[in-house]
Amino acid sequence: MPDEQVKVRTRGGDCPVHVMTPADDGPWPAVILYMDAGGIRPGVIGMARRLADAGFVVLLPDLFYRYGPYGPFVPKVVFAGDFRAVLGPLMATTGNAKAAEDTEALLAYLDTRDDVAGRKLGAVGFCMGGGMALAAAGTYPERFAAVASFHGGRLATDADDSPHRFAPQLKAEAYIAAAQDDASYPPDMAERFEHALTRAGVRYRAETYPAAHGWMKPDFPVYDHEQAERGWTEMLALFDRTLHQAEPS
Repeated sequence: MPDEQVKVRTRGGDCPVHVMTPADDGPWPAVILYMDAGGIRPGVIGMARRLADAGFVVLLPDLFYRYGPYGPFVPKVVFAGDFRAVLGPLMATTGNAKAAEDTEALLAYLDTRDDVAGRKLGAVGFCMGGGMALAAAGTYPERFAAVASFHGGRLATDADDSPHRFAPQLKAEAYIAAAQDDASYPPDMAERFEHALTRAGVRYRAETYPAAHGWMKPDFPVYDHEQAERGWTEMLALFDRTLHQAEPS
């Protein structure tokens, strides 16, 4: 099944991007998948492939491109040691604002493809990618019809590019899936974030899963198959409702 590897020129340089498409004939709606801190590796590529098989053109950008070559990492090995020492320098090269900036080029690239249906698309992010997906959807509200965050952390902080600050611009329907006992997204932060969405009139649903931070990732030590399948069901229902069933625009 098609898996193109292209380089998209952003303001920060050349961003490597995996482009996944379904096996049947298009065009199809598009989704951008914002990776977790483990970077590009077989596990996250497999998730992009699964999403494409559900009927979407999927862009999986390597948002660590500013760092240079790395990995691929094996999360179970990385998390067994000092993962902050390993991943911290890569994470320092990106963030919500930079990911939103990179999205400008990703959208321009999608506009060149004749297998993409319409201009509205979806975004989904995992862990650090959850905030990035929300920031991108808020930066380009006319382009995103849906956005999902799974075990996203630091969604409402005092940072200038905190995801909750994008709520007033957000027009996408949002699904926020939190992990239980997540130090990166404690209950008071969740309350602050949801308050921002509610005040902005965003259509959203927020749930806390009985699983640990990172439960959706099949190569993470905390992967929870049952809860991950629940997450996939919610994600695909969101994208089917807002993209497959939406009128082209």
